[in-house]
Amino acid sequence: MSAVDSRYLGVELLHANVRRGGRRVLRDLSWRIRPGERWVLAGGNGAGKTQLLKLIAGSVWPEAAALPPRRYVRGRREWLTPQEVKEDIAYLGAERQDKYQRYGWDTSVERIVGTGIHRSDIPLEALTPGERRQVLRVLRALCAAHLAKRPFLSLSYGERRVVLLARALASRPRLLLLDEVLNGLDGENRTRVLRWLRGARLPWVLATHRPADVPPGATRALLLDRGRVVYAGPRRGAPLARWLEAPPGEARSRRAARAAAPGRRLVHLRRARVYLDGSRALSDISLTVRAGECWVVHGRNGSGKTTLLRTLYGDHGVAVGGTLERAGVSAGVPLERFKRRVGLVAPHLHADHPRDLTVTEVVQSGRYASVGLNEAPRPADRAAARRSLALLGLTGLARRPLRELSYGQSRRVLFARALVHEPQLLLLDEPFAGVDAPTRRALMERLGSLVAKGTAMVVTTHRLGDWPGCATHELELAGGRARYCGPVRRARSSRHASRSPR
Repeated sequence: MSAVDSRYLGVELLHANVRRGGRRVLRDLSWRIRPGERWVLAGGNGAGKTQLLKLIAGSVWPEAAALPPRRYVRGRREWLTPQEVKEDIAYLGAERQDKYQRYGWDTSVERIVGTGIHRSDIPLEALTPGERRQVLRVLRALCAAHLAKRPFLSLSYGERRVVLLARALASRPRLLLLDEVLNGLDGENRTRVLRWLRGARLPWVLATHRPADVPPGATRALLLDRGRVVYAGPRRGAPLARWLEAPPGEARSRRAARAAAPGRRLVHLRRARVYLDGSRALSDISLTVRAGECWVVHGRNGSGKTTLLRTLYGDHGVAVGGTLERAGVSAGVPLERFKRRVGLVAPHLHADHPRDLTVTEVVQSGRYASVGLNEAPRPADRAAARRSLALLGLTGLARRPLRELSYGQSRRVLFARALVHEPQLLLLDEPFAGVDAPTRRALMERLGSLVAKGTAMVVTTHRLGDWPGCATHELELAGGRARYCGPVRRARSSRHASRSPR
């Protein structure tokens, strides 16, 4: 074994089984990660990818077995449990990002990255000058040093993901586990992360659903199906196309939807300015959304996309000098009346919902635009939830709590929640992040049929392949301002065709 190999951690799983909520989610799984290997991990929603990464990281335990199902090796040393090597492993998934949102941990980016050095959730002591320099080096490696003094929760979803990757790297891991880490990143940040992974010497495993997110430096591939290994070997020979197949339209030019007659005006923004934590997040935005229109909002991380959607929904106010009009909402009318006519799918909803709520309870709450139910559901609530779950093929998950679902399954549940009350307007913030290709295709078809029937939709995305085929209008944001606002541009440049919208 080379000196370089002896610095890093190897892992071997032998006939490992894992149960969650009484269900076996990993079955007779054997796999070996050697120092120097770089793995891409693929499989459909619910295949067991996240549970496998957690098993390696030591946050999930296997069933008892005759032989130890886990073995960790570094150099000539060997351990049969992860307890002695947990600080050598960095694991980053959506749950950590949700945790900061759920508990309101809003310290500076510099201090968040510094918790990686101290291996704590929140800052427990001040950073030394040397630790500050170490934090800055890591942020610079990801071109994120300009965020160092910003409060963490003031960042966009994609910016937070980059910061948490920096936190993982600040711990100087000997094995890096990344669960859908590229979700929410714009084209430039995604390129930077992929470039870093290609040049990294430590072993890593990256789980993904998208062919564009397979790092060029990946040497091996592991494919899971219903908790079982169906392929483990060289990346070149892996049948990745079967598991990461792009939906129709992702690999070819997108055609704009045929323009329809203007429908009823649902939302109208005029010269809107929005401030968050004393800083201007949106400036001089004018936008009108009508029934039957599909707006795509795109722009770089931090350009104001999520702020715009949450302003339309009613979570943020418009400063004096601008106006926001909503159909059916006038002076004295509660905003909740509008929210009950709107379907919302957004990353923050993953963090907002308690993990012990069942899928049915989450979907029922969509009828009241609430997180959970304040009183027992009525028969109409139960019937509507059953219909929405059946519509999205989720009936089999109805009684399961959120904590037992994969991220992609949870995202489908949020879609069912958004559609449960047949909304007039859908607000979708990076809605396809974390879902597998078949689910993405089915959701796009469902959304297209709703728009054709008169539902209005506003969707944010970084990826050209995630633009719905029914898109009629686009809004490009840059620094909180509109760079373009109008009908979908028919002729898109080769720059846009080759990568996601910035």
